Amino acid sequence: MELEDAGAGERAFVLVHGFTGSRDDFREHVPELSGIGRTIALDQRGHGGSSNSGRAEDYTLDGLVADLAAGFDALGLETADLLGHSLGGMVALRFALAHPERVSSLVLMDTSPGPLRMPLSEQARAGIAALARQSGMVALFEAMRAIASRAPQPAPSAMRAQERMGSDVFWDRIRRKLEAMDPVAWDALSRELGAHRSVADRLGEIGCPTLVMVGAEDLPFLAPSEEMARRISGAARVTIPDAAHSPQLENPAAWSASIRAHLERSR
Repeated sequence: MELEDAGAGERAFVLVHGFTGSRDDFREHVPELSGIGRTIALDQRGHGGSSNSGRAEDYTLDGLVADLAAGFDALGLETADLLGHSLGGMVALRFALAHPERVSSLVLMDTSPGPLRMPLSEQARAGIAALARQSGMVALFEAMRAIASRAPQPAPSAMRAQERMGSDVFWDRIRRKLEAMDPVAWDALSRELGAHRSVADRLGEIGCPTLVMVGAEDLPFLAPSEEMARRISGAARVTIPDAAHSPQLENPAAWSASIRAHLERSR
């Protein structure tokens, strides 16, 4: 498991990225967060610099939860504050249910306790997976960018983030993350996102301080976020304005303020 480990302190803050992401998703925030304590951003299996096995059976939510537990062990973390984004939030939630004694506090960011309604049909998803397997992840990236150029405009906040970064920098960042990804992981996890078993009926078991965070324009995740905030006892709910699926990039100041407030409150 590849990671960035910065700062010092007895209680670490661990950040887990989403599907097709990497620790790079938190690159701008690690230096700031490390100023208030040890901060660890990691690459999940099949992503970033972590291992690509090429075996579909290795890419499941249960497998990623086991990887996270092994990462805690390797890093000497008896307990930590834990943030999971999107797919990473599904992993973090299941880790907190399986290992409640190891999670001091939890941030569930633009995620869901259950399977997602996928924007692609199974035929389209399988076609993209076949392209990635046969021609590589660069071919998938080029197809994605071509589709994006013809599709309706994304959420306004996502467009503003792209404009602020510059189109070339924005797309180069996506390209690097996709190039590093195992095409088998793309196939297996894109299927898992829409087909895994829900843990919504176990949300009441979460006992640590919890923040449920979602971008105001991240429409598919508003209802799941409301459900998690309602069913997790004492959970705080923050909706980040002018943000969609990646509020740490789309409204970084509001995201940072919410994270700092959560860590101060939970510590």
